[in-house]
Amino acid sequence: MEQWQQMIRNSIHTVDQLVEKFNIDRKIAEELDEFFQARINPYYLSLIRYPGDPIWQQCVPNKAELEDIDAEEDPLMEDAMSPVPNITHRYPDRALFLVTSQCGLYCRFCTRKRKVGNYDKISMKGLESAFKYLEAHTEIRDVILSGGDPLMLTDAMLEKILKRLRQIEHIEIIRLGTKMPCVLPQRITPKLCEMIKKYHPVYVNTHFNHPWEITPESTKACEMLANAGVPVGNQMVLMKGVNDDPATVKELMHKLLKIRVKPYYMYMADETKGANHFRTSIETGIEIIENLRGHTSGLAIPHFVIDAPGGGGKIPLLPNYVLHQDEDKIILRNFKNQIYTYKNFKDKLNPGKKEGKNGNGNGKHAEPEQVVVEKIDLPVLEEIQN
Repeated sequence: MEQWQQMIRNSIHTVDQLVEKFNIDRKIAEELDEFFQARINPYYLSLIRYPGDPIWQQCVPNKAELEDIDAEEDPLMEDAMSPVPNITHRYPDRALFLVTSQCGLYCRFCTRKRKVGNYDKISMKGLESAFKYLEAHTEIRDVILSGGDPLMLTDAMLEKILKRLRQIEHIEIIRLGTKMPCVLPQRITPKLCEMIKKYHPVYVNTHFNHPWEITPESTKACEMLANAGVPVGNQMVLMKGVNDDPATVKELMHKLLKIRVKPYYMYMADETKGANHFRTSIETGIEIIENLRGHTSGLAIPHFVIDAPGGGGKIPLLPNYVLHQDEDKIILRNFKNQIYTYKNFKDKLNPGKKEGKNGNGNGKHAEPEQVVVEKIDLPVLEEIQN
């Protein structure tokens, strides 16, 4: 048995352990266990510095979860967009492929509580129908392995899946959605990295939420992946009491770049059953981006998005940098609130507007959708500038 597997076995997961270790009332602990079981491996447990700290909040069950059990189980409509077991096909050219129900840590804010930890909900029996779906749908060029966490599979089982995917000619990109570099970095081994190298291009999207999660162990794990030619991106969830201030997020983004992990997404927390106590205001997220853009490298700035309820997909949010726009000009502000005017040139002399092949199938350029920008009176602009 490998070290990471032994650490999974030694995780805190029973009601007795929750009562003893975290002083949770037994009745509450039993109700929480029935709602969504706990799994806190020894490594991640060691990162807790004091009760209620940002690490604690992410992994220790909280009675606030029980006050929120009427919320949506599947707010992103993943199941409704699942044509066959284990596959969610939301976007035109990519698909989500669930390969295991297990995770190295059960995050209390998980948006997939309805499935995670339940072998019946994400079953290995569904793999063959999933492969056949991917083979039949030639528009799919990008497959994201998720679950659960695909790195909960053994190297041998993961390789079988990667090898099968690489036999599908139209699949160009394989991504691993895994939290292991953060929550159980011992899973990233030289053997695993050598195996992944055989199936490039393989990308990893991981999930750090707080600077304290950047440790010597997680640093080593991410650097091993990078050295194996695996680009690593980070998807952070914005959460109250964990990372809902600009200084914490900036520190995290800087530390990620130092270990060669590119900030990719900053998510608003999903409207998920048992997790709405983590949600912040949208304004908090905008303020964080406002304090990153221009104040640090563009490398350190993730896309701030809402994964739209009802299966609408990821929708980006930005601070309002456009103050006025008309056919002649656009008036912008920068990160210092200084105002600039940029002349708008007409497209009628643009050769790109000529009819021709353009991807819409009819030899003509599609008309762009009208973009409505709120106009601000010039006296107001003068007041802003002054």
